Amino acid sequence: MSSVTLTRDVNVGIITLQNPPVNGLSFAVRRGLADCVNEAIAEKSIEAIVITGAGTMFCAGADIRESGTSIPPGVPHLPHVINKIEDSPHPVVAAIHGVAAGGGLEVALGCHYRLASLRTRLGLPEVTLGFVPGAGGTQRLPRLIGVQNALDVIVGGSLLPVERAYALGIVDRIVIDELVPAAVAFARDLVGRPEAIRKTSQRQDGLDDARQNPSMFDDFRRHMAKGARGYVAPYACVDAIRAAVDLPFEEGLAKERELFETLVRSDQSKTLRRIFFAEREVSKIPDVPRTTPTRPIREAAVIGYGTMGGGIAMNFANAQIPVVVLEISRDAIERGMATVRKNYESTVRKGCLSQSEMDERMALISPTTAYRDIKTADIVVEAVFEDMKLKKDVFRTLDDRCRPDTILATNTSTLDINEIAAATRRPDRVIGTHFFSPANVMRLMENIRGTHTSAETIATVMQLSKRLGKVGVLVGVCDGFVGNRMLYAYRCQADFLLEEGALPHQIDKAIYDFGMPMGPYQMADLAGLDISWRIRQRQAATRPKHLRYSTVADRICELGRFGQKTNAGWYRYKPGSRTPIPDPTIEDLIVKVSAELGITRRPIDDAEIVPRCLYPLINEGAKILSEGIAIRSSDIDIVWINGYGFPRYRGGPMYWADQVGISTIYETMQRLYDAYGERLKPAHLLADLARSGRGFKDL
Repeated sequence: MSSVTLTRDVNVGIITLQNPPVNGLSFAVRRGLADCVNEAIAEKSIEAIVITGAGTMFCAGADIRESGTSIPPGVPHLPHVINKIEDSPHPVVAAIHGVAAGGGLEVALGCHYRLASLRTRLGLPEVTLGFVPGAGGTQRLPRLIGVQNALDVIVGGSLLPVERAYALGIVDRIVIDELVPAAVAFARDLVGRPEAIRKTSQRQDGLDDARQNPSMFDDFRRHMAKGARGYVAPYACVDAIRAAVDLPFEEGLAKERELFETLVRSDQSKTLRRIFFAEREVSKIPDVPRTTPTRPIREAAVIGYGTMGGGIAMNFANAQIPVVVLEISRDAIERGMATVRKNYESTVRKGCLSQSEMDERMALISPTTAYRDIKTADIVVEAVFEDMKLKKDVFRTLDDRCRPDTILATNTSTLDINEIAAATRRPDRVIGTHFFSPANVMRLMENIRGTHTSAETIATVMQLSKRLGKVGVLVGVCDGFVGNRMLYAYRCQADFLLEEGALPHQIDKAIYDFGMPMGPYQMADLAGLDISWRIRQRQAATRPKHLRYSTVADRICELGRFGQKTNAGWYRYKPGSRTPIPDPTIEDLIVKVSAELGITRRPIDDAEIVPRCLYPLINEGAKILSEGIAIRSSDIDIVWINGYGFPRYRGGPMYWADQVGISTIYETMQRLYDAYGERLKPAHLLADLARSGRGFKDL
């Protein structure tokens, strides 16, 4: 079958993109689209054109694998194809369903009208791949919806719900009935009306807001500085949109293309595209083939309606899965429902969700205090207090009350899945589903397979991750799994640096300047120091006595300082504020601990902090790979990017290690091992890679 087809409905030509699964604008599709547009224009019986996509979506944009590669002879650039569409003497209507993203939306912007079905999402996400829209998106969108709105959409990079796109003016009509017949009828009504040929490239009214407010671009750059920190593409997007205001359309188009071609070949864009593919690679599990049967998830349940449980429940509701949330009291239920409602209301205010969608999702969440109300659930996610005895008690009860085929999942962040599974008669249906806080926002879902977890259970939960809009990464059982185990190695070295001469705000600044959203101490205060304290108390009995251990964090907790929730932790906080204030009390405590340990404090340079904290993190990642806890080094990168804020543009810790040089990291770890002992011993895999001149990418 041709990748693009032209059919006729009386006097309307219907051009259909047919490149499953996402109708990507590959070389063949671009050539086919240009040919079909030419044929439709030349055909005397055709007086209007509809462009649509086969299958589940209109078009998800360019074929990323072809980015930066040479275009074969005879294949037109996408901007030329879109110009041809816009210059059609016949009215052209885009019939959009599912997704119109990137080049797909740019094709739609070249059409004279845009109709979209319910639940469609539209946007220009190129910035997330490290480049700017390259086929007129930065030139047409501000002309259509205004410069300020275009800046928000293009630099934000998110896909908009169709209601928001309609409110902005991207979509002309939302179609409730069958889309293509409605678009054909709409196009037929335009025939013979010269004013129906609306070229977005010729519009000027959308540019008026910027022309009347010359400081708009500088203001926007200041506004986006925090979120765009370390990235190149967001600033290039602003430059491209400014060209739409300052230059004639054709010159602005040339400026956009220049920026696109420079960025698409940049190291940062190559890194971001590599992460794009790595996030899709995680679903490939060697011993769980894609043909593995999965169980349908029609109804879910969550045990615990605290912050985490509420966020998990929202994920199910967002995916249109009815969810029952169980708590021990009506008061707890009311608090949970109030928090969930507040979260949804915030999303509605931001324009990312309609009120009707919010009401629909709230209706899918059913709170209860009775276990009998979860007996029909296909999966139950336990999200109670991080205590092994409590979790085992919950799982025994679930085992008795739920159907024998129900999957029982635990949201534990550190505990042994096998021990929890042993409390049931169905260890094959027990799995870890470690959501990250806030669970309704964070994209990572660290799925932990136990010794007896079945392939069907794994396949079902990995598929569920996608359905919930998460990046599911399958890992094995160990203390802390992948993310928290590596975090512990990182935090240990930060704590030891405190004892040797650094202070919390100095370490936090160095890590922030590297690109992390916050340093280890600010992050700890945000998460709550009491949580990790309980984990350390649980581990105390098995902690090797010969290994160095810092007591500073424990002593802070003994003072009743648990972070932002108590307005005091590593820092102090004014009531209602999240701004950390360095606290002399903590600095005095750190100095006191150093003296007790007989450590002479020394000046610590910022240049020492990043390697000292992050190289041990990478070393732990190497051990995790050797033990088979993670399948691929890129899986570790995905965990750390989506769960811990490792800067995406650096590619994740294991990818970054290859860029730094494995030999450099190994030699540093060897020096640290010689100076500080067993905890910093280089991993065997790290040593092997250094000796062979290979990297994690070669595994």
